[in-house]
Amino acid sequence: MARDALRIATYNTELERKGPGLLLRDIAKGEDAQVRAIIEVITKADADILVLQNIDFDLTGAALEQLTDRLNDYPYTFAGLPNTGMQTGLDMDGDGELGGPRDAQGYGRFSGQGGMAVLSRHPIDLDGIQDFSALLWVDLPDGLLPTWNDAPFPSAEALKAQRLSSTAHWVLPIEVPKIGTVHLLTFHATPPVFDGPEDRNGKRNHDEIRFWGQYLDGMHGAAPLVQFIIAGDANLDPIDGDGLKSAIISLLRDPRVQDPAPTGAAGTDTADWRDPEPGNLRVDYILPSADWTVQDSGVMWPYPDDPFWEVVQEASRHRLVWVDVSK
Repeated sequence: MARDALRIATYNTELERKGPGLLLRDIAKGEDAQVRAIIEVITKADADILVLQNIDFDLTGAALEQLTDRLNDYPYTFAGLPNTGMQTGLDMDGDGELGGPRDAQGYGRFSGQGGMAVLSRHPIDLDGIQDFSALLWVDLPDGLLPTWNDAPFPSAEALKAQRLSSTAHWVLPIEVPKIGTVHLLTFHATPPVFDGPEDRNGKRNHDEIRFWGQYLDGMHGAAPLVQFIIAGDANLDPIDGDGLKSAIISLLRDPRVQDPAPTGAAGTDTADWRDPEPGNLRVDYILPSADWTVQDSGVMWPYPDDPFWEVVQEASRHRLVWVDVSK
């Protein structure tokens, strides 16, 4: 990495566990093979600002603290309460039952399962954070709200209570020496599958991605015009797999951002779902604003004969994506 570059990385760790406190246990013991592999991947990436998805949230931040203690390089962190596992008391998926993981604001067996976190070597302006996670889907202009038989799906009551973010939408101001304030726009969208013909998840995924274009248009409050970076898991490939492609294609073509198209051994793909379908997909993105100079980028996807191959396989089906930018 060049001396004047700022490295941004995003990584779906798949560190979520099946119950509260289990991730804290696994990190604290220091014996979990996946946790060790995740730490090795993050250490090798050497990012200045790192966004993590699918890492369980706890109110005291104990699991994240244990992880950063082992990384020993990120004095500044942020992890807000995600929508995952936040129960609504309503039937949100139309299966006629209550209290299941799909009846939460975002899929989750318990509140905070599979949340997000930001790790930084530079100070995060906690007072300046914009958290859009509570935005109701019905309040998104021109939202693709799901219907079935010309009626709101799964019900008018449920749709009125449904938040847009399946996990979270955050904007974090980060103070970087010699550069100034860098705004990190981050999210983790729902997979556009695991639903029915109403395409509830497909439409929600589309609108979670489309939110960023609206935000940059000033439709959700003040937005930065320069020195911002969109980084996260959109769960949508612009070409392959399921989903409504127009959302990610529109974002990639937005003149206010640039797509470095990071590559690894599998080209621009960032996730390896090992079943025949859907196979490898590009779902993880870092999109710097147009004013940045992109110096380098990559996907940490080594070739099978690389010794690091076994590490990334053990860590997650997703690969860490990084981009070096400068002014």
